[in-house]
Amino acid sequence: MMPRPGDAAVTHDLPLVEVDGLVKHFPVAGNVFRKPSGFVHAVDGVSFRIGRGESLGLVGESGCGKTTVGKLLVKLLEPTAGSISFCFADASGDEAPSEPVDAATLTGGRLRDFRRQVQLIFQDPYGSMNPRRTIYDTIAEPLAVQRIGNALDRVDRVAEILTLVGLTPASSFLFRYPHELSGGQRQRVAIARALVLEPSLVVADEPTSMLDVSSRTGIMSLMEQLARGLDVAYLYITHDLAVARYMCDRIAVMYMGKIVELAETEELLRHPLHPYTRALLSAVPVPDPEHRRDPPAISGEVAAPVDPPPRCRFYERCPQATSTCESSPHPPLEEKAPGRFAACYEV
Repeated sequence: MMPRPGDAAVTHDLPLVEVDGLVKHFPVAGNVFRKPSGFVHAVDGVSFRIGRGESLGLVGESGCGKTTVGKLLVKLLEPTAGSISFCFADASGDEAPSEPVDAATLTGGRLRDFRRQVQLIFQDPYGSMNPRRTIYDTIAEPLAVQRIGNALDRVDRVAEILTLVGLTPASSFLFRYPHELSGGQRQRVAIARALVLEPSLVVADEPTSMLDVSSRTGIMSLMEQLARGLDVAYLYITHDLAVARYMCDRIAVMYMGKIVELAETEELLRHPLHPYTRALLSAVPVPDPEHRRDPPAISGEVAAPVDPPPRCRFYERCPQATSTCESSPHPPLEEKAPGRFAACYEV
């Protein structure tokens, strides 16, 4: 794995966002004339906090609910249950943080302030842009929606943010179209669009997974520098533990809609507690053809999250499952050691 720059993880006393018991269920085979036959438990009782300027990594296999959590945080989806409390600076420019507000209750001008404070970087840098709009139009649109500045001010701001993300000279990119840029350049445009409003929180949904290795390294380095320079907090969604190690102060591991372990990055990677986390780490490739290690101890495939039984979600694949795990509800995410949280009866 790549080493992560910096020393010990930064501590954050005042959380920027606090998620408590977040739930999102999707109906199965339902329509106007027929009741749903079941529900997909995409997110089921997820709780975590993100401090100001902190990066939290959300890792797990495809289909575990990572992207759904991200969409809930930016209000692209409404939760079935639970709360998302934000504590952000007022749009008036007052740097003092406000009292936490549940995102579900926001309307009118306060909702517009929320949209300014929370932004999303999509996984596909091409599919997330309108191919008929220039780079200037793409980045300036959030400024127009938020009614920030006049036309000349927006040109200056877009040029400034393009320079900040490494697309220089900015004048040569303003009136290009997405198809005229490489994948790495398009993702830099997506980052510029997310940061042009100077948000407090950015949800990055696997922003490097569709790039080649050389572009991926540059984008990761850019995002890490911007986070430190602009004091932006990230919810970094990824399936790659090496990327999470480089980018994140803490890591939360998800499995079938549940967070099963949460800890500081280095502590979690060096001493994983949950058997699923250990299996993920054992599957990370080692760049040594002579290195041999035992395969992951888990077996089987990820079950469909349609009305899952109340027991531990990992029970069928767990190498240390007991009768307690079968007969008890899914274990709560408990603090097993200072700063170490795991959802397992056997830890």
